Amino acid sequence: MQQANSSIRRIVVVGGGAAGWLTASIIAVTHKHDDNISITLVESPDISILGVGEGTWPTMRSTLLKIGISEEVFLTQCNASFKQGTSFYNWQSDKGENQYYHPFSLPFRYFESDIAAWWQGHAAEQDFAHAVCSQAALCDNHLAPKQRQTPPYAGIANYGYHLDANKFATLLQQHATTKLGVQHIVDHVDNVVGSPSTPIASIVGRQYGAIEGDLFIDCTGFAARLIGQHYGVPLTPCSHVLANDSAVAIQAPYVDSSVDIASTTHSTAQDNGWIWDIGLPSRKGVGYVYSSAHCSEDEARATLDNYLKHDKKTTDVDVSEARKITFTPGYRKTLWVENCVAIGTSAGFLEPLEASALVMIELSATHIAKQLPRTLCECKAAGRQFNNAFEKKWERIVDFLKLHYVLSEREASAYWRDMRDQRGCSTQLQDWLTLWKSRSPISSDFELREELFPAASYLFVLYGMGFRSHYNDTYQANLHTAEQRQAYAKHVQSIQQQLNGLPTNRQFLNQLAQSNCTQMHF
Repeated sequence: MQQANSSIRRIVVVGGGAAGWLTASIIAVTHKHDDNISITLVESPDISILGVGEGTWPTMRSTLLKIGISEEVFLTQCNASFKQGTSFYNWQSDKGENQYYHPFSLPFRYFESDIAAWWQGHAAEQDFAHAVCSQAALCDNHLAPKQRQTPPYAGIANYGYHLDANKFATLLQQHATTKLGVQHIVDHVDNVVGSPSTPIASIVGRQYGAIEGDLFIDCTGFAARLIGQHYGVPLTPCSHVLANDSAVAIQAPYVDSSVDIASTTHSTAQDNGWIWDIGLPSRKGVGYVYSSAHCSEDEARATLDNYLKHDKKTTDVDVSEARKITFTPGYRKTLWVENCVAIGTSAGFLEPLEASALVMIELSATHIAKQLPRTLCECKAAGRQFNNAFEKKWERIVDFLKLHYVLSEREASAYWRDMRDQRGCSTQLQDWLTLWKSRSPISSDFELREELFPAASYLFVLYGMGFRSHYNDTYQANLHTAEQRQAYAKHVQSIQQQLNGLPTNRQFLNQLAQSNCTQMHF
């Protein structure tokens, strides 16, 4: 039996994929100068990667830089492209086509003025994103967020990535084992040694036998082998708020290699859910997320097939081969028990509407790496802190996703009528919507130290969806200062400069590929 004053030196990550290998890498690089810390990752040879979320947030740039993977290697080996935000199609209404952006870059003069109030009073002939953020124009034209000579992980516009999830996991594995000293064991976990009320002493591999550790990180996906099966921590369901619990997903090759690569994830509303459409250099990843309470699997496949048949950029694919994914929307309020922490889908899973899955892995692993308890007796305190912080993050994600639905005016299907029902909103979200009727969202509305979604994200979704705040006329008039007018003129000028100076995504990635080929020949 482990002693309370035992040092935490042996960290065992159970499960691979992006969750396991990102976690192992982040902890390994944070403690690379501590020879007493060892990290072992154990994964089953038979469990495939979920790979639903092929989109990241801009945080991934700093994560990759920190763990020591070059941007060129990442882009090349992971069939990756740039993501500058999300485009929402037909979310606002089912009466005619409509579209808006949630870009990653902040509005111009975001910290100096009430930009939403100014826009609504003085620039509302344009939609919010196009009026206040140059990135909207870049996305219209499929432009890259940087020039070829821009330094790695730097950009003229803020950006994350679209990537191939399987290739990403492979790159992380290779890097972690060869560069960061992570030990890799491929084996089935048949048993967990320890009671549900005490720390885990070891896990037992079918071939390897006992694998001892001081801290165990559960990255076993939906199986939640440690946090769920061993410790019995229940999933808090969110299906009464966010009904989507199924998806059918497929890879669709381009018709040819010159097709434009989109700068955003496309999210297109459907009668019983929405379709994601992600552009990689060689293909698209397309999937229909839907509610099984409102739509059968056959209906979902037919909807996906209809969408793809109208896509002129991709070749014909057989949707009967689309992968079916089912999940219970929800999260665990307790993610750290004794010496076990859950990260990734073992912690929770919600529809990938705002690509929050990978960033939650980054934040969770970084928290553990920076605040790693020294002894087992510190685990309970560390766990309470972790649980409190991440329960609030999950609540924020639920609120932000729900916001997209309650603002919609779609009403042709029971699905949308149910999803728009504000009785499913948290008290927090209801309060915000009440306050925002007379003012814009502001930073002080969001008190978490590491807010997942800044006030700017709420601005883009609120006003992109057609919401309007009712400002005092005098207040709005006073915002239209000479300084603001000059700043807007410079903003418009900078948009044209970026349009003239940036390559398309396809041009940038082709230049990168050519550069790599040239280097290989010398």
